[in-house]
Amino acid sequence: MPADIWFYHLERSGPEEVLPELLEKTLAKGWRALVRSDDGDRLASLDQSLWTWREASFLPHGRADQAEAERQPVLLASDEANPNQAQCLFLLDGAVPENADAFERVIVMFDGQDESAVNAARRLWKQLSTPQRTVSYWRQSPEGRWEKKA
Repeated sequence: MPADIWFYHLERSGPEEVLPELLEKTLAKGWRALVRSDDGDRLASLDQSLWTWREASFLPHGRADQAEAERQPVLLASDEANPNQAQCLFLLDGAVPENADAFERVIVMFDGQDESAVNAARRLWKQLSTPQRTVSYWRQSPEGRWEKKA
């Protein structure tokens, strides 16, 4: 069955602000998550921020290049090997899915202030849009809420 593909157009916040809330929703659904970026610095930054993103809680996670990656509910990685059997793939920093249909949902997050990132997201939208697949576009409202636009 084809994966649902959701595009998140980031205009007011970066991945460090948006991703934790989406990961919480993913875990609440009973799913595991794989967060993929080709930027090692981004992965290191996320690794630190997910432990402390809220004062009263943290998001349990690990890195794919560390021990027991398969046990992690949220796994930060530079590829899609998926040792934790994630149902949801998050793509950051221009990463594109190698095998989108290996997941139930793929979330593509792109920087709306970066014209090349917007153009790359448009190309990916066209590539992944098929009659069998649900492709959605989410944009942040002026109040900061996510609204489905397509």
